[in-house]
This record gives sequence, C-alpha cells and structure tokens, in this order.
Amino acid sequence: MDPKKQQLPPKENALFKRILKCYEQKQYKNGLKFAKQILSNYPDHGETLAMKGLILNCLGRKEEAYNFVRQGLRNNLKSHVCWHVFGLLQRSDKKYDEAIKCYRNALKWDKDNLQILRDLSLLQIQMRDLEGYKENASEVYRGLIKRNPENRNYYLKLEEALGLTTAEERIKLYEELKEKFPRAQVPKRLPLNYARGEVLISLLDPYLRAALQKGVPPLFTDILSLYDDPERIKIIENLMYGYLKNLKETGHLCETDNEYKEPASILYVLMFLAQHHSYLGDTEKALSLIEQAIEHTPTLIELYIVKGKILKHAGDYVGAYEALQEAQALDTADRYVNSKAASYLLKANLVRQAEEMCSKFTREGVSAMENLNEMQCMWFQTECAQAYHRLGQYGDALRKCHEVDRGLMVVCQVPSEPFLYRKSVVRVVTDLWEGPGQLGHNPLA
Repeated sequence: MDPKKQQLPPKENALFKRILKCYEQKQYKNGLKFAKQILSNYPDHGETLAMKGLILNCLGRKEEAYNFVRQGLRNNLKSHVCWHVFGLLQRSDKKYDEAIKCYRNALKWDKDNLQILRDLSLLQIQMRDLEGYKENASEVYRGLIKRNPENRNYYLKLEEALGLTTAEERIKLYEELKEKFPRAQVPKRLPLNYARGEVLISLLDPYLRAALQKGVPPLFTDILSLYDDPERIKIIENLMYGYLKNLKETGHLCETDNEYKEPASILYVLMFLAQHHSYLGDTEKALSLIEQAIEHTPTLIELYIVKGKILKHAGDYVGAYEALQEAQALDTADRYVNSKAASYLLKANLVRQAEEMCSKFTREGVSAMENLNEMQCMWFQTECAQAYHRLGQYGDALRKCHEVDRGLMVVCQVPSEPFLYRKSVVRVVTDLWEGPGQLGHNPLA
C-alpha cells in the first residue's frame, strides 16, 4: 500500500498515541474505543489495526487479534510497529523463534528503537541465543582499544569476540595491534602468556630489554604469571643471565643494543635476578645478588624493600625489618616503608616495637594503638591479633578481633545509603552489605 496513505493527520495521530498509552496502562476498553475512531476514517491504517489486535490479544480474543495484526501487516509491511506487535503476539503464544524473526524485521525499519532492542535481547537470553550481534562486538572493542590502548580487559574481550582459541591466532592478533599502537605496553605483554619455546624468546627478549633500559622496578611482578611453567622459567633465567654477562663485559644488554648504554641497567638486572631466585627458594643466591645491587647503588630504596621481601620469604622477619629500617633512613616520610616494617615486626611477634614504628605517622598526644583503632587500620589490628595468638595471649588476641568487628559495623552504617537508592545503584548497596557477611566464610580465617 502507498506509504502516504499510512500517514495519519495530526488529530488521528494524537489518538494513536493515546492508544499506545492505554495499552501501557492496561486501559484496554479505552484503547479499543480510540482505535475504532481512527479506523472509521482510515480503515486500512496498518499500525492502528495492529494495535487493535494487540489489545484484543490482552483481552483473550486471540483469533481476532491475529486477524487484525496480519491485516495491519499486509497494509504496511515497512512499519516497525506492525512487526513489533506481531512479535509480541508470537511471544505471548510461546513461539519464541517466530517472535525473534519479527523483532529482527522490525529493527530493519527502525534499527535504533530501544524498546524493540530490549525485547529482542530478553528473548535471546531466554532462548540462550547469546551470539546476538557478536560479529559487531570486535569492532566495538577495537574502538575502545583505540581510545585506551592500556586497558587489558579490552584486549581479552576482543579475543573472545573474535573467537580466538589457539595461541598462534592470539599472537598474530597482538602482532597486528603492536603495529597500530607501538607505544602501548599491553599488546606487548599479553602475547607472552600464550607463547612457548623460540616464539616466547623472540617476544620476551625485546620486552625485557625495554623494561631494563627504562629502569622498571616492578618488572618481576609484571611477568610473575609466566612462572607457572618450568620451561618458561628457564628461558627467563637464561635471558637475564645473558644480559648480566653482556653488561659486565661490554656495558650493553646485547649486541643489538650497542648504541644504547645505561649504567643503571645492571642494577635492575641484579634486582630482578634476586627476586627470581627468592621465588625459586634459593635465598642465599638471592641475597648475594641483592647485596651486589646495593653495593652498586646504595641510595635506591627499592633495593632494601626487595631485600626485606627476600628475608621475609626465608622466614627471617627481624632481618626483613632491619632491611626496611635502612630504607626508611633514606626517606623518613615514606609511609609504605613504615607500614611494611611494622608488618614484619608483627610477624616476628614484636607488637610493642611495631606500635612504636607506626607512631611516626599517627596523631601526636595520643597513643599509637589508640589512634590506629580510631582510624580503623584493620590490617594492623588483624596482624596484632595473629601475633598475640602466636604468643599465647588469647585475651589480647580476642580484644583485637572485637576491635576489627566493631570497625566493620561502623563501616556498614553508611550515611549515603538513601542517596544510593535514589540513584538506582542498589547493587552497590547489596555488595556493601554482603562484604562483612562473607568474612567468616573463609575456612582459613
């Protein structure tokens, strides 16, 4: 039928909008009355016929409903309303596959209609048709990566959207992304998780050299996830010792880097190898390497922090504390070093000394322990309780546990809760309330 004949004048168009409102408010009799007024003047108007059929379906008159909807669809095949209504009828009869087809036809004529998209997505979820517009997802994720190439989650979701399952496919994807985003670190780091053998060496070598030239202290933490495979551990060790040998002999990490010389590179190689051997349980070798690094640059705080961690892993908490004391002497305003030193003292069951250590960053005129309780410093209270328990001072341990519990109860009394409800972020509230309830579920707690 001629599309111009399907356009209603302003008066009838206003009546049609009232039909939609009556349907939403379940005022079916009024809706039928308005439909009758339009059809008396425009008996072939497809969308009105479809809406009349939809209302009749709600009143249980299915046969009439289908007749009107089909008639409306015949009169206006290009109407998203007619196709949407036909889909609603099919859904009410549990003909979900047919309903999905109708919704898709509706979207051909109005692709941005949120109501149709919502109905289609709900039906697809119900039918476990989770593919949906998966073919478009990869382009969306590529756009997100372009916006923020350092977001690791975007890359992982892009892998999923593309349906990549083999290591070769994933590595090929990251080679492409590295060319597009040469300054981004994530597309250089993620393929290391999938590579093995010679491929891993070819990818890991430039990655490690770049980090060592820049002087990246947390390099070991960055690639720690690769230590789940003995073969990869051996590759990392061989590469690092190769760098160390080259630096001592030529001052360069390797032959291809002969134009670049950074005296501090050897320091970061030694620090990495110290952490490497500590992780593998070779404390003696780790301490020897970190002492060489400290001898090279005795003013770098990170070296003393690493030494403290090595001693902690070996079970020497007092030695770990002493290493952190040296670090604190270099920077007395470093709160992280202060907290780590206090933590090592508590692990050594030296509660009084730990309290004195924390007093450097608490309010003057108040005892450190009282101020820490007031600030709800729960890591300190928890480790205090564990220290008292190891010492057999069960009363003090229980008192600390009660202080932690009281702190959690105060946290739960959030004054902004009504605001959260008004902003419709109920999940935030439920997550907040569930947190304290989950504390006792850990069998090791």
